[in-house]
Amino acid sequence: MNTTHETPEDTDVLAHKEPGDDNAIERVLVLEMVRVVEAAAVAAAQLVGRGDEKAADAAAVAAMRRAFDSLYIDGTVVIGEGERDEAPMLYIGEKVGIGKGPKIDIALDPLEGTTITAKAGPNALAVLAAAEEGCLLNAPDVYMDKLAVGPGYPEGVIDLAKSPSDNVRAVAAAKGVEPGRINVCVLDRPRHAELIAELRELGCGVVLIGDGDVAGVIAVTDEDTTIDMYMGQGGAPEGVLAAAALRCVGGQFNARLVFRNEDEKARAKKWGITDLNRIYKLEDLAKGDCIFAATGVTDGSLLEGVKRRRKPTGETIMTTQSVVMRASSGTVRWVKGEHRVD
Repeated sequence: MNTTHETPEDTDVLAHKEPGDDNAIERVLVLEMVRVVEAAAVAAAQLVGRGDEKAADAAAVAAMRRAFDSLYIDGTVVIGEGERDEAPMLYIGEKVGIGKGPKIDIALDPLEGTTITAKAGPNALAVLAAAEEGCLLNAPDVYMDKLAVGPGYPEGVIDLAKSPSDNVRAVAAAKGVEPGRINVCVLDRPRHAELIAELRELGCGVVLIGDGDVAGVIAVTDEDTTIDMYMGQGGAPEGVLAAAALRCVGGQFNARLVFRNEDEKARAKKWGITDLNRIYKLEDLAKGDCIFAATGVTDGSLLEGVKRRRKPTGETIMTTQSVVMRASSGTVRWVKGEHRVD
């Protein structure tokens, strides 16, 4: 049984939700999404440091799937664990919820950072985004070039068609500093060797992360991280999730799908993507009233990880920290949960 610390206002809405009351459903949905990512995070946390990526991912997927089963939504997974023949659960196109209520598109990653979890590294998350039907890009599971900056800059300050150096200079000029004062977050991958070299030649600080580029993109919105920009190539599903978060809290995002072979191009066309060279802006990836929710699996820059604690009564609990954001209201809630260990 789970206990989530909610405000009186939130609890009141939960108590008075009526089927067909769209406003109540929408408000309750924000907290229901928290419960879904909490379930996935708690399940994955049992396998932190065990060295088994597949087992940790499978546990998170199964727990998230169960949590969706009772939700009053007619949900469709548009970003998931793969296509139906590749994923037994939470595949692209799968229906979730009880099949009644608002039609919702869902992008999810039950365990963002499987390697991180297996090695007990930082920034592993259970994460999802939900939006009105047709408001999330149905992106194939391919790579994506990504460029992100936080809120407060002139619209169009970043442009993926320009070089990394030109983008850094533009952000530096808008911020009123020299390019050498800009910090850029990049996934630590061999494919980024030239990008990292170019940034360092410009004098930038390069913050390398091993995994978890959803957290890396979101970091540009938090001054405490000292990260100004995110650059590099990562998974397209994670790009849509990160875009949903930026829609809620502000920022700019450019993206372009990367296809390594004809099979990947064919998969993109299957999902309705015909312009394979298109540069997507933030609202091309996530528009309308988006909800973004994440729970920490391991400690990170955004959230604390799941902890096992023993209460003075002798009861053992798991504690979680989550964040949930909503685009229409700009609301950001930080939620701490206590979950009984049966």
